[in-house]
Amino acid sequence: MSIGIAVIGAGMAGKAHIAAYKVAPTLYESTLPELRYVSIGDVNAEIGQATAKRYGFERSDTDWHAIAENPDIDVVSVVIANSLHLEVVKGLIEAGKHVLCEKPLSDTLESAREMARLAREADSIVRIGLTFRRQPGITAIRSWINDGTLGKVLHFSGRYWCDYGCNPMGPMSWRFKGPQGSGALADIGSHLSYLSEYLCGPMQAVSGGGFTTAVKERPLPLGAVVGHGLAAVSDTYEPVTNDDYATFTAHYADTTGSLEVSRVAAGYPNNLNFEVFCENGAASFTQDTPSQIRLYLHDDEPAKNGYRTINLGGDHPYISGGMPIDVSGVGFGQNEGFTFQARAFLEEVAGIPEAQSLPRNATFDEGVHNMEILAAVAESAANNGKSVTL
Repeated sequence: MSIGIAVIGAGMAGKAHIAAYKVAPTLYESTLPELRYVSIGDVNAEIGQATAKRYGFERSDTDWHAIAENPDIDVVSVVIANSLHLEVVKGLIEAGKHVLCEKPLSDTLESAREMARLAREADSIVRIGLTFRRQPGITAIRSWINDGTLGKVLHFSGRYWCDYGCNPMGPMSWRFKGPQGSGALADIGSHLSYLSEYLCGPMQAVSGGGFTTAVKERPLPLGAVVGHGLAAVSDTYEPVTNDDYATFTAHYADTTGSLEVSRVAAGYPNNLNFEVFCENGAASFTQDTPSQIRLYLHDDEPAKNGYRTINLGGDHPYISGGMPIDVSGVGFGQNEGFTFQARAFLEEVAGIPEAQSLPRNATFDEGVHNMEILAAVAESAANNGKSVTL
């Protein structure tokens, strides 16, 4: 048995998937079958060709149909604009491919629900990537909540601050188009919302939804735009129609959380940051230092009361055997989450039992739930922050 791999989308997140598939077989024991790196799909032929060459894929394609029709391809990651997910994923499922789709699941809740229906009826394995579930520090904090070390969550406070939209000369792209709630909330708030549920349990309702569009218009680019990068722009501007900043209160079964996201937070290129306060103490995580977490327990001596820093290593989730140097003090970051995610997906495709594998990736039904949260926040914001039940 061998597994042929393709990735549709050679942008920033696409390259994270591509690199992850290359590294995945080097993690842990060599239990995966042979992997064949077949195609990189991107509408920009030059970018697709360059990416295929960089990562050692056999070819590149400008039309996703070529990937769907290629019998040498078994596994496909879909890492393109949210509005294209339904069409592409539907075609891949119909072609019998195993699909790993980036979050959020789609651009509309209706499309997401249709994708979930297709996934439930598929003969292949269809999953969504929720990458921050793979962070060793976050998973360690979750385990301390669940095993009673930290115990019941009393309050969650989280923010995801990015600065990719703070420059008003940043070119217009699909990220800045769509209704309120499809901007920063969908892009990075989708991460923060599923992460908060990972620690606090399912959301029951949201309230206090609010949006701000800080940069009202953006110039059209003169050429291709990759990821969040700046590019040459024209003198023609188009209005930004979605949110640069979003905030809301999340209500879980037993606790409450405050969530805040921004793509115009100057000086914070990629800062996911949260604290979770529990009956036996507290813990915090920041993406600036992902190989460390902070922990406080009430049984510490009063004179030594306060957070202590923990360097993550082989005693924490994912790390032992999963990195070339798997000891405390050796750094790692967000890219490794994609690698653990790819490894888990390939293990499931290969038929490796779940008990012998990394935790499975999330289903499309979970992706729909994540989008239901975003829709509820948008409804709350449109109605002066009213409470919306999920």
